[in-house]
Amino acid sequence: MKDNLMQVMNLMKNKEKRKIKDGKVKRFTIHFQIFHWGYAASYFTLYLSGLAMYTEFFDWLYILFGGPALARIIHRIAAVIFILMPIYMLIFDRKSMSLWLRNAFKWGKHDIKYLMNFPFDMFGFKTKNPPQDFISGGEKLNSLMQIATFFMFVGSGIVMWFPRYFPGWVIDWSYPMHNIALGLSLMVVVGHIYLSSANPSSKASLEGMTTGWVSEDYAKHHHTNWYNDIVEEEKKLNSDKKPSKGA
Repeated sequence: MKDNLMQVMNLMKNKEKRKIKDGKVKRFTIHFQIFHWGYAASYFTLYLSGLAMYTEFFDWLYILFGGPALARIIHRIAAVIFILMPIYMLIFDRKSMSLWLRNAFKWGKHDIKYLMNFPFDMFGFKTKNPPQDFISGGEKLNSLMQIATFFMFVGSGIVMWFPRYFPGWVIDWSYPMHNIALGLSLMVVVGHIYLSSANPSSKASLEGMTTGWVSEDYAKHHHTNWYNDIVEEEKKLNSDKKPSKGA
């Protein structure tokens, strides 16, 4: 009886671990979704409020924030949220963060081949890409750019926020570094938005970040290596024996 109960409990746990269900594949956890949208919201808040402070040409943006003084306060609040989002992931979902980082820094020939096809794929031309990992070659490049600009933003932003603690030459360098980070990140963000919402071959990926799930067909064709790993995990779960009858 005890053995049967343990088997039933294991089956229930396996059901919770299922990553393929009703033609969908589990791609992102709820924590990763919160991280993504929190990071995006704080980024655009920083961008709009910072743009108003950067040049008089965009003074009219102050209206969105209730004036210059309030815009500076909102900018700093958004900066804190921006910094906290990766920390949130390290606390609540280190496994997903680790998976993303491992993939971002793990490159192979299939990633280089993908990047060579990327310009054609970006404009809707059909290309034959090699099997991709949890994140594709293009997404890996995007991830590395986001990581680099994150540290550029944070490092230069802290200096600009607390200049009295830094020497003059560090302060002088912080402003151009902040501007470079803005230019690089904005370029990546615009491409990311286009590919995830408008590009015919990749816009299905947006569903993964809104629901956590993507279609099995999308996973199979765009992230073949990752999909095959998920299939193997499902096979292991299915291999668990069903509870035997009787006491």
